[in-house]
Amino acid sequence: MLAIINSCTVYGMFGHPIQVEVDVSNGLPNFDIVGLPDTSVKESKERVRTAIKNSGFKFPMSRITVNLAPADLKKEGPLFDLPIAVGILSATGQIPRQGKLRNTAIVGELSLDGKVRPVPGILAIADILSQTKGLDSFIVPEENACEAALIKGLAVYPVTRLKDLAAFLGGEEDLLPFAVDAEALLKEDHCEHLCDMAEVKGQQGVKRALEIAAAGGHNVLLVGSPGSGKTMLARRLPTILPSLTLEESLEITRIYSIAGLLSRDQSLITTRPFRAPHHSASAASLIGGGRIPHPGEISLACHGVLFLDEMLEYHKGILEALRQPLEDKLVTIARVEAAYSFPAKFQLVGALNPCPCGFFGDPVKECTCTPHQIQKYLGRISGPLLDRIDIRFDVPRVEYKELASEIRCETSAEIRQRVENARKIQGARLAGTGLTCNAHMERKQIQKYCQPSREAKQLLQEAFQRLNLSARSHDRILKVARTIADLDQSENIQLPHIAEAIQYRGSHLL
Repeated sequence: MLAIINSCTVYGMFGHPIQVEVDVSNGLPNFDIVGLPDTSVKESKERVRTAIKNSGFKFPMSRITVNLAPADLKKEGPLFDLPIAVGILSATGQIPRQGKLRNTAIVGELSLDGKVRPVPGILAIADILSQTKGLDSFIVPEENACEAALIKGLAVYPVTRLKDLAAFLGGEEDLLPFAVDAEALLKEDHCEHLCDMAEVKGQQGVKRALEIAAAGGHNVLLVGSPGSGKTMLARRLPTILPSLTLEESLEITRIYSIAGLLSRDQSLITTRPFRAPHHSASAASLIGGGRIPHPGEISLACHGVLFLDEMLEYHKGILEALRQPLEDKLVTIARVEAAYSFPAKFQLVGALNPCPCGFFGDPVKECTCTPHQIQKYLGRISGPLLDRIDIRFDVPRVEYKELASEIRCETSAEIRQRVENARKIQGARLAGTGLTCNAHMERKQIQKYCQPSREAKQLLQEAFQRLNLSARSHDRILKVARTIADLDQSENIQLPHIAEAIQYRGSHLL
């Protein structure tokens, strides 16, 4: 007897419908899985066999052949356990072969006692199933139900045990479809646990630079001696970024779900991510990769911040690999069988010391490095990568009077309000272009929206010639100036806006 169960798997950022074809026929007892399964799929034979027995059903002593169609796509992961078990029960008549199975998709991992365990990538799977004709129901592990229900157009049924699912498909029990209000989840306040800019004493110049970076989505490089507060300031950048939209929140949640990093008690990520990989990270972990590619840190930081502390300690090849994602906001990983694309819409924040000992230019502590050591150290970051960083700022040493000051500092909420006002201006200006902030503008939008006044243009021309700027640097100065003008709620780019943007284009070292 033949049973066909609808299921799905994930390739890159997208789900791909799979049909699990189960044939039970006469012959010597055997259990084969075909259709390019990997080791984790092949091992499902023992999980399925034991789960069926321990759930009170009879495992057939027959020839069982399972085909995962289409057969030319590599299958991985334990998410086919549940559809294979249901297929065997259906093919042997222990549950109905028709009825609900015809328009229902099933995914889930089985434990040996018949419990259904959660699987990664449910959001991407639910998204593609909602667009598949003939499917209107989706059976998922109970712990994945909140995530699956974020996608409209499918009735999501959570199950905890194989026998409960069999009773539902046989009409013996009813399961209620699970529903969740994504808009309500997004509106909840999730910022109580976050740090705050008010905790940072002094450093008003750096706070201003970070406010501009947040308002326009610009990349930042902080240069300063140890203990000056670079890391502390960088960790507070997400607290002044605009609140996530539902579309952004769903995209972040999808990435974390595919990577298997979505918390069990969190169905929707509602705060902007902050990723800070160690400098020993490999290229595959930072950019993404693997035999079947998975998202790297630059994708996990999507719509948030990727912080590279001690930036010059990273391998130079890894830093250079950031150049293309910084420009395209997308990373494509090619394999023999396919190319996988992952979003890389992150803000880069780098922090580095001015020299190996860390105290070059420090007014208090003397540097012990030779000029050659300093030159070699700073040479680890290339000109093309520096060109893609809009704001570079020297972080000064904090004075004691600033640490002891009782003067109230601005909170993250107060700064975020100005940032959101600037983003609203940019959103209205860039409506219909698919862009969301000034940092993402291309040459066409720069020419249209970043025309400085005559005095400002004259200053920019003089800076271009004196500083030997590249065409990319010229455009990035205009984009930063456009952001500064938006914060000032100025329709045109004036002389002070260009002057401030030029100041952020380089430190005394870079």
